[in-house]
Amino acid sequence: MKMNKILWLLLIAVFALSGCSEDEATDSLDNAANNAASGINDASTSGLNGASTLSGMAGSGYTGVTGNNSFLGPEFSDPNNPLSRSTIYFMLDSSDVQPDFIQVINAHAKYLVGHPNQKLTLEGHADERGSREYNIALGDQRAKAVAGMMKAQGVSDGQLELVSYGEEKPAVFGSDEGSYERNRRCELSYQR
Repeated sequence: MKMNKILWLLLIAVFALSGCSEDEATDSLDNAANNAASGINDASTSGLNGASTLSGMAGSGYTGVTGNNSFLGPEFSDPNNPLSRSTIYFMLDSSDVQPDFIQVINAHAKYLVGHPNQKLTLEGHADERGSREYNIALGDQRAKAVAGMMKAQGVSDGQLELVSYGEEKPAVFGSDEGSYERNRRCELSYQR
């Protein structure tokens, strides 16, 4: 199992270093995700507590409430309003948006549609596991997943800026599962 993951990460690194196109890198990540989902490489989910972990993050201590969007209005500071949540968390090796975060993305999309001059930066992040190149690609896929959901609701391309930090800007430092969970995220940051 461990050897499969190492080979898989090496393959991703070879694609990244060989100058493959963004589409090829995306296809490579998608294929790896499909393989993991079909059980071909179950190392991607070993040691994970399951989807209930993210459910707990969405509903309790990991609200994603930050001060960086509070300049927009009181709804961004109200913990009962989904607009106050500005962090979308992801499962290990995944860019799939979990159901618990759909309401948050929908609220931000509705806000952006109603405020067409407002711009939002989607910052993709990953935990420290995996190579730098892999984590940059994964952070990019996470930002694109959130952007895709927003665009489907009418948000324009011009309102969104996507950036991937990979593992370079952790929310918390640590090499335990709790830290990893907090670092697998996409942060929504409105521009002043």
